Amino acid sequence: MKFKALIGTSILAMAVATPAYAQDAEEEVARDAFGGEIVVTAQRQSERLQDVPIAVSAFSTEALEAQQIKTPSDLQLTLPNVTFTKTNFTGASFTIRGIGDLCVGTTCDSATAIHLNGDPLFSTRLFETEFFDLERIEVLRGPQGTLFGRNATSGVVNVITAKPKLGAFEAAAEAEYGNYNSIKGKAMVNIPLGDTMGLRVAGIYLNRDGYTKNEFLDTRIDDRDLYSVRGSFRWEPTPDTTIDLLASYFREKDKRTRIQKQLCQRDPTGILGCLNSRLDNSPFNGNATFTAALTSREFLAIRGIPQAFALGSLYGPDVYANTTIPSDPRTVNTAYTPSYFTSELTLQGQIEHNFGPVSLQVSGQYQKVKLDASQDYNSNVGNRALYATGLATLQAAANGALGAALAPYFAPVAAAIIPDGPTGQLCTSLAEESGYGSYGGNSICSDQSLQFDRSNQYNSSWSVEGILSSDLDGPFNFLVGGIYADYHLTENSYYVNAFPIDYLTGVLGAFTAATNPPAAGGPLPPSFLATPFFRNNTDDLKITSYGLFGEAYFEVNDRVKLTVGLRYNNDKKAVRARSTLASFLAPHGGTGSAFDSPFVVSFDADPGTPGNQIIQERDVKFNKLTGRAVIDFKITDDNLLYASYSRGYKSGGINPPLQPIFEVPESFRPEQVDAFEIGSKNTFGNGALQLNLTAFYYKYKDLQLSKIVARTAVNDNVSADIYGFEAEGIVRPDPDWVINLGFSYLHTKVTDDKFTSNPRDFGGGREDAVIIKDITNAANCAVASSSGNAAGVNAFVNGVQTLINLGVVPGVQAGAGLQPTTSFPADGGIASTGAFSICSVMEAAAAGAFANLPAPVAGLSVNPGALGGVDYFSAGVPVNIKGNQLPQAPNYKFSAGVQYTARLGDGDMTLVPRFDLAYTGESYGSIFNGNVNRIKGYAQVNAQLQLNGPDDKWYVKGFIQNLFDSNSVTGLYITDQSSGNYTNIFTLEPRRYGIAAGVKF
Repeated sequence: MKFKALIGTSILAMAVATPAYAQDAEEEVARDAFGGEIVVTAQRQSERLQDVPIAVSAFSTEALEAQQIKTPSDLQLTLPNVTFTKTNFTGASFTIRGIGDLCVGTTCDSATAIHLNGDPLFSTRLFETEFFDLERIEVLRGPQGTLFGRNATSGVVNVITAKPKLGAFEAAAEAEYGNYNSIKGKAMVNIPLGDTMGLRVAGIYLNRDGYTKNEFLDTRIDDRDLYSVRGSFRWEPTPDTTIDLLASYFREKDKRTRIQKQLCQRDPTGILGCLNSRLDNSPFNGNATFTAALTSREFLAIRGIPQAFALGSLYGPDVYANTTIPSDPRTVNTAYTPSYFTSELTLQGQIEHNFGPVSLQVSGQYQKVKLDASQDYNSNVGNRALYATGLATLQAAANGALGAALAPYFAPVAAAIIPDGPTGQLCTSLAEESGYGSYGGNSICSDQSLQFDRSNQYNSSWSVEGILSSDLDGPFNFLVGGIYADYHLTENSYYVNAFPIDYLTGVLGAFTAATNPPAAGGPLPPSFLATPFFRNNTDDLKITSYGLFGEAYFEVNDRVKLTVGLRYNNDKKAVRARSTLASFLAPHGGTGSAFDSPFVVSFDADPGTPGNQIIQERDVKFNKLTGRAVIDFKITDDNLLYASYSRGYKSGGINPPLQPIFEVPESFRPEQVDAFEIGSKNTFGNGALQLNLTAFYYKYKDLQLSKIVARTAVNDNVSADIYGFEAEGIVRPDPDWVINLGFSYLHTKVTDDKFTSNPRDFGGGREDAVIIKDITNAANCAVASSSGNAAGVNAFVNGVQTLINLGVVPGVQAGAGLQPTTSFPADGGIASTGAFSICSVMEAAAAGAFANLPAPVAGLSVNPGALGGVDYFSAGVPVNIKGNQLPQAPNYKFSAGVQYTARLGDGDMTLVPRFDLAYTGESYGSIFNGNVNRIKGYAQVNAQLQLNGPDDKWYVKGFIQNLFDSNSVTGLYITDQSSGNYTNIFTLEPRRYGIAAGVKF
């Protein structure tokens, strides 16, 4: 018999029960996937879901509506071993079987490939909108690299849009109103153009108030205002040829927030900012930040700058000391209103022709994506009164208090950031490309000291794919294909802006320029330090990728089939990037770009390359052979057993440049997963029970993970084992009842010794370590005893403090007043002690730089250079994460839904109530595990009641999502040491309810 080669599994949908109204029970089951035989045509042949030897779930548009799956976040609730969370930098992670987008950066590939009508998408905003006018959504669990576009190690989410129907006019519309003043409209029209062509246009509009209350400004934020339109054209010039064209545009502009809340167990010392035991509704210690360090009396002292310019002391109260954080996750205090803009244009084309024994499909697509988002960086309002002395001193210096010669150096600083004087508004640089910020007139002024970030990206991509598949009479069939993809990113920046950064870059720039030594040419023109904000910028990224793949299918007999496939993957990446923050002098009054400054020669974006580079350039390339083998056995027509092996691959990438420079890998390796799976798909009682079971084991090599270092996401690799079990069931005792059930178990573990530093605990849990907060850049480092001598290492640090305070260290002025080591709170989860100091001096002392001081130094009880036995760790004391669980990998998940169709009167109308419960078990938000990184398990309950009119021409419904208004946390992100080590959390949406009505023609 003929056998149609399976491509991916884009061949059928699983739908929630939809009443048949005028049909009898047998006909209704035939059109219903919950116990029925839903079949979708692909490549002019058909395949039942129960015949596909792959772990796949699919949802028709009816299923999405009935189960209230309106967004990808909703989709996770009903799928086994699938989670979804927003992430820190405007992205999201769709995690399947413990593997998601744990890699962060412009050169990272997605572990879960997102496809639209079978074509891979790059950096898509597809999941920003709500689902509308779809044929189905398919979620394939496990590596799918042989057939699906660019390789994916965790799986594939394939969104299939509804295609034009030929020869028939159809239209539909729905209007919805809900709480948060939510207004949503969806519409579709299908227009026949003769007998062989059709046009379909669909769209959605959503506008609602914000979920979050900003108490400080008495406003609401995290709202939505978006629309999306899609046009599809189909032409069938012959019975064997189909041409599909699609154009889609999505746009959103509102006050949406990327993160929900910041949590912290406050560190009273300021050395870490936040402690390591739990997440509280407390403000982090502002003295742990870059801005506090470089505007502190201690830092100015070592630079020989009058301490009257300081905005505070690292040992004094911080700007958030007396603030409170509302306990409600949807209540914040912020002086900055967020902004969010994104748009995406997608064009697709596909032609398919059936030659008889073989079919050829050629498809291509083009994408253009823009993204720009900004929000409060610290989610709090600090106490600007602490700045009074420093601001008054700046104004006095601008007025000539330090002498007429220095006034021109400080006057432009005061004019730019305190134009109304020290008690007036404070002006903060905008996140803009010139690099001048406030000193070029690009600022935002407020009564408060603002701090905010901005993430923006502009990219385009295109791809083309060809697939040739056979439909031969014999037992053998084949599929061969190839894909080429090109991605070009022309801008990707992450900015951090804050008034204290403007202040320090202005004041330090003025002193640096005015005191330039005679040997170096004497005083320079009045200047500031550019850039007056942090900017990690990818100026250009090009990715080219191609794959060649093929599969062979051999039917041993009517019940046994063997599938063998191979794929060759080739990826090339070239990137230009740099990171700047107070990096070089730029004269006031400049125009154009700060990088046109005559002093930019002192800036080196790439210390790894000889000479000073204005930008870092790197390129990498990877190639890999992957494949799969599957054997499936049909016990009966309704019972299938299968076993498979597949190898997945995801290319590596390049870590961004850091500022200041830290010891991190320049690049990260590709991922590889060997996946073994057995499964069983069963239908019993003529569809009364459907039960699918799957067990899997993954051997993972070089899994890519991210952590924050110096305000930048840096990626590394670990190896892991993963295994688990999944069960999906549908029970239909009669045509009017549908019960769907799902359960999954997942075990993940890092298998190899992997030593890396925990950003929450730079002491690595050691009592014989001291965590250092560097007063020159607010990074953390650590020193530890080589012999377990806690008293000795503390004496070492205290000795170094004395050397710094006395000015013995070359290049460091006396008078910093650095204090001895101090202990962290007993409940803080930090065994080490800590101190404010200078990491480079600690490193030198540990290496013996002060072992031979010429004479005893007054006040130095112990010469640290003579102690010996002290090790220095620039990125913290590493800990072994072997045995730890992977993040975003809950051990258990289960879901249950029940739906009943009540037939009214003579059966022309129906009332359909539905109830859904989903529980996601406990997981971790970080590879370091521990209580502080624990994400509690959560349940979500949805309910809906729908009245359907005769012949399904109209309907009205009431719905409620998140019935118990749970503030369920789906993900965590730990910021870096110079930001205060607080944790950003991401949550599900709050309780939503409303009514909707729709019509169909």
